[in-house]
Amino acid sequence: MAQQANNTPRPTPEAEEIYRRWLQFLDDEFTRHRVPERRAEIVRDQLYQLYLGRPFGGKLNVTLTSELPGSVLSLSMDPENVTLEAGYYPDVDRQRYAERKPLLWFWQMFDRSPVGLNHWLGLRFRCMLGRHLFAHMGKGVKINRGVDLTYGYNLWIGDGVTIRQRALLSDRGGITIGDHAVIGSFARVFSHVHDPADYDKVRLVATEIGARARIASHAIVLAGQHVAEGEALGSFPEDRG
Repeated sequence: MAQQANNTPRPTPEAEEIYRRWLQFLDDEFTRHRVPERRAEIVRDQLYQLYLGRPFGGKLNVTLTSELPGSVLSLSMDPENVTLEAGYYPDVDRQRYAERKPLLWFWQMFDRSPVGLNHWLGLRFRCMLGRHLFAHMGKGVKINRGVDLTYGYNLWIGDGVTIRQRALLSDRGGITIGDHAVIGSFARVFSHVHDPADYDKVRLVATEIGARARIASHAIVLAGQHVAEGEALGSFPEDRG
């Protein structure tokens, strides 16, 4: 593990060069191909190698019961064979969702793979993928491992935003996060409301988090809430007496 002059950890030069080549390859592929089927193929091929350590190819032996778990795993590398909860929502934009579904699966499966534990690579992977997922992706954004998204296409992220691990961004009705805002670990940001009399009825309400706002760990931002510029929401250690 190499380090910069300011003692920031980073990969060795050889590893960094390979990581950057891989991210550039993916960025170019997703820029070139917006058709859902082609994006699914790209993700399938990448997940095969990340999880199974081999290129996609070969015929599954579905006649042997003992090999069924392996077949299930292999088939699940392909986003075409996967259903996500967001696809069942009645408010989903089918065209925009279809274009992003392979990338949403890649987002989730990368973080669940051993490679997803690589902090340096993970930060850059999520920013690269976010440029193809989100309505807007600012510069200098840091998104940590395990951040959960709904659609992606209703998410607007400004420059210098930090989103810490395991935060939920439920962007069904639209979420805007202003420049240099911080979303704490396990925070929940919503943009839809369930009718208390009928849980299946959902009202979409855009949510806005202002520039330089801070959302504390485990805090909840309700749908339609406007967190003002520089405002701190939730409990921070320095607030305790």
